[in-house]
Amino acid sequence: MSEPGSLLRSLSGRSTARNYHSHVINEIGAGVISGRYAIGTTLPNDAELMEEFEVSRTVLREALKTLEAKGLLEARPKVGTKVAKKSRWNLYDPQVLAWHLDAPLDPEFLAGLHEVRRSLEPQAAGEVARRRTADQIRLMLYWVHQMETSLGSLQNFALADFELHRIISDAAHNPFVRALYGVIELAHALAYKSLLNTPDSCIMDTVLEKHRRLVNRIEYGDEAGAREAMLDTIEHDRMVALRQS
Repeated sequence: MSEPGSLLRSLSGRSTARNYHSHVINEIGAGVISGRYAIGTTLPNDAELMEEFEVSRTVLREALKTLEAKGLLEARPKVGTKVAKKSRWNLYDPQVLAWHLDAPLDPEFLAGLHEVRRSLEPQAAGEVARRRTADQIRLMLYWVHQMETSLGSLQNFALADFELHRIISDAAHNPFVRALYGVIELAHALAYKSLLNTPDSCIMDTVLEKHRRLVNRIEYGDEAGAREAMLDTIEHDRMVALRQS
């Protein structure tokens, strides 16, 4: 799920068609993140995996190479393919992040996720407030309006929320902030996932008001206010996500 927004769309439960290659990547990758394939253990041999996933050796080997590139696996001569330690995982890879959505929630991981957001997104909001353009404000107001009209649809509301954060990240013209797309989307997905079984209109109303304030501070060129408002939205996401822990 590398396309921005695809993780949030998955909250509806609709499955997407996958080819054999991506299916193997997804199954093994999600298995590593969830702990089904434990860190330091060796994966079953090629013959067993080929039988399990009903794929050719070529498809399997290409999938394993992709997972090695993401830092999840490491091939060792005469040993086999082992699950790499967490410090090697590429946590800025959108697909690696996406696999965390259905894994057991790790408090340390969740804390780190929001700490990264707190480190960069408020600064980006302040920068955008300093040099915002009329077109950027128009887009931000559009996504706030989409949030307002989507209060009856959790998925559409979540997507509009995420798109607003993407607009702000783009407007900051900072490539390191843009690299946070996957982090921002996972944080939103974790928060909104907690509302799937227990919808709370009060929470959504609060989210809408916090984003209205954020865009208002940016529109009026209030750098400090924009940073504070962004911090407020991030903290609220964190608290909502913690409801499922």
